[in-house]
Amino acid sequence: MGGLAALAREAGHRVTGCDAGVYPPMSDQLRALGIDLIEGFEADQLVLKPDLFVVGNVVSRAQRADGSAKFPLMEAILDAGLPYTSGPQWLSEHILQGRHVVAIAGTHGKTTTTAMTTWILEAAGMQPGFLVGGVPLNFGVSARLGMGRGFVIEADEYDTAFFDKRSKFVHYRPRTAVLNNLEFDHADIFDDLAAIERQFHHLVRTVPGTGSHGSGRVVVNGLEESLARVLHAGCWSEVRSFGAAVSDFTAVGPAHDFDVVQQGKTVGHVSWSLTGIHNQLNALAAIAAVEHLGVAPALAAQALGQFENVKRRMEVRARIPTPRGNITLYDDFAHHPTAIRTTLDGLRQTLKDGERILAVFEPRSNTMKLGTMKAQLPWSLESADLAFCHSAGLDWDAAGALAEMGAKAAVTDQLDTLVTQVMQAARGGDHIVCMSNGGFGGIHAKLIQTLQNK
Repeated sequence: MGGLAALAREAGHRVTGCDAGVYPPMSDQLRALGIDLIEGFEADQLVLKPDLFVVGNVVSRAQRADGSAKFPLMEAILDAGLPYTSGPQWLSEHILQGRHVVAIAGTHGKTTTTAMTTWILEAAGMQPGFLVGGVPLNFGVSARLGMGRGFVIEADEYDTAFFDKRSKFVHYRPRTAVLNNLEFDHADIFDDLAAIERQFHHLVRTVPGTGSHGSGRVVVNGLEESLARVLHAGCWSEVRSFGAAVSDFTAVGPAHDFDVVQQGKTVGHVSWSLTGIHNQLNALAAIAAVEHLGVAPALAAQALGQFENVKRRMEVRARIPTPRGNITLYDDFAHHPTAIRTTLDGLRQTLKDGERILAVFEPRSNTMKLGTMKAQLPWSLESADLAFCHSAGLDWDAAGALAEMGAKAAVTDQLDTLVTQVMQAARGGDHIVCMSNGGFGGIHAKLIQTLQNK
């Protein structure tokens, strides 16, 4: 929604917005764009008299314990009969019409792959528009209209709004659709994996066909059985696969320095600072996507060498010197068990003997809060030497879920206690990875100050 607000502002609209607990980097970006942020959802905001209310999917008809509306502004909009729409619908009608839309879907890696794809098109001189669920460091903003025909958008499977329960991505009508991966997630709205696969097939249905009647492309991860089932339900577009040994696009070499192979022929080389097989797969997906817009794989691979990643994706927040070496503190968005594991595995592959990983995380997403994936947490943390869990707000026993890790895991519902635990355990040469899809109570600044004092 922050990126959408930025696009509306660039298009010439006066934009305001309200939310609860807005945190950086989006809050900083919006203020820099001159977009007023209002804390809370009170009905007195009607005095602003906007031409249109664009409603995010955090808004609902829920009530508080005392029976009052949780979102009184929405109730006032409905009562007054004022015009409103969803974010994805507004994008479809006002931004995406007439563009070559590249939609990046998947359980993991959407933001990073969207940023990669956009950067390649930018490096190729195509001036793409984009909307990313984060801030790509190559651009410094999460969205722009762009001057070219291409528009790259992070395509989320989460539902659109309380009044439109379709997945967001069915609004985008892409000509190029990337299906990066597909696992069970969003347990608050999907009953099982089959329900999510059904939504992904709805996306596939919207991609143009091939031949004389269309020129659509679906880029699919060849390693995922779930995506094979999605395509088996019907696909009318050209398909390009990546990842598997028999895929159209594969990689040879370690994740930070590898050849790109297209149908058995080496067509490019990527050398960059990113780690992990997941980022190697993200790169292959982006290369296959931009080829559909005419960018040669060799140029795409070269451009990725200058890709600077996205804020909060293994972003180094501090390197604190000690007599035994630096303590490095990272900020990362990982919150699904698979994302946690791939993030930590990727870091582990870059470390020297004796260097440790301290994983500091909070199960904050709706799925994690429900406890649906608590059994996977020990598996996700196998690459960590120590794990510290912030359990505030959970209705399930995080200590019990991590009990098999023994002394390697610590759990507390107090943020200050968590900071103290990490501080007491940390030593020179450690890599502290803070993982959350929220602001994590400002833990990064707290840890930096505490460790510097130590």
